[in-house]
Amino acid sequence: MRFAAALLILSPVLVAAYSQSLAPNDQAEARAIAYLAREVPRWRQENACYSCHNNGDAARALIAGLQRRHDVRPAIDDTLAWLADPARWDSNAGGKGGNDDKRLARIQFASATVAASTAALVPQPALDAAGAIVAKDQRDDGSWRLDSSTSLGSPATYGTPLATAFALRILSQSRAASRMEAIARGSAWLRTVEPNNVPDAVAIVLGLGTSRDDRDRQRLALDFLRRAQSRDGGWGAYATTASEPFDTAIAMLALHEVARTSTADSAPYSSSELQASIARGREFLIRDQLPDGSWPETTRPARQESYAQRISTTAWAALALMQR
Repeated sequence: MRFAAALLILSPVLVAAYSQSLAPNDQAEARAIAYLAREVPRWRQENACYSCHNNGDAARALIAGLQRRHDVRPAIDDTLAWLADPARWDSNAGGKGGNDDKRLARIQFASATVAASTAALVPQPALDAAGAIVAKDQRDDGSWRLDSSTSLGSPATYGTPLATAFALRILSQSRAASRMEAIARGSAWLRTVEPNNVPDAVAIVLGLGTSRDDRDRQRLALDFLRRAQSRDGGWGAYATTASEPFDTAIAMLALHEVARTSTADSAPYSSSELQASIARGREFLIRDQLPDGSWPETTRPARQESYAQRISTTAWAALALMQR
């Protein structure tokens, strides 16, 4: 894996040639990491600012790649310095970094900070500071409502339920003084969400704990995900819509969470059905990957062009493939 990642500095052609010697999942992973390792530093170099899609979502995927022995440290060193200093986040220069919604950007940067702290790449105090910043954005009803709150969750815009779920995950890892009250309020709000689409069902699975009440809510969400998986192995936003890389990736991440949480009840999936569902999703992502290592951007409405959504879609897909 280190050799493949090092090649990205030299030539995408060499990376592609090397990846052909790997198993299909490893090929897809290596190509995705190489693509993101080129794009993450390039954004800062060309736009003089940090973006929530490149330096948030994509950086999180590269940190996961680093833990899987992809040698991408040079591609994320500058981002790590940015993540380690949350006090700078609101003074992001340039104004072209996908940072129009500052509440969302804080969650994306803080999620990457969680990943970096877990990998011992930034100190715990940076994560604590990030958690305190995220906690301040909580609304009175307990949610983290974004500027795009009325829209269905998408790769680079999240939507309120998914943003709330990730805010809760950030706070659970931080030592921010206000975290326990914020987690309680956020969890109470998330319990009111109905799992009527994939992003909302995933938010329930990823954002809630495993108490009895939460298990009942998770079962509803898992039942929706089970019914919503398409014959091609992927998921769309709704049970009746075409499969998309983003919806497939986050559904897989939710199922992986259930599979590795020994106290979680996976009903209505059996253990074998859970693994089979994940495997079918993986096969969909591998088939849908583009030659350059990215995935077609999932947009709302579908089939639009968006660099931000392309980067974030690829980051989510890469994260899903790296779960083993």
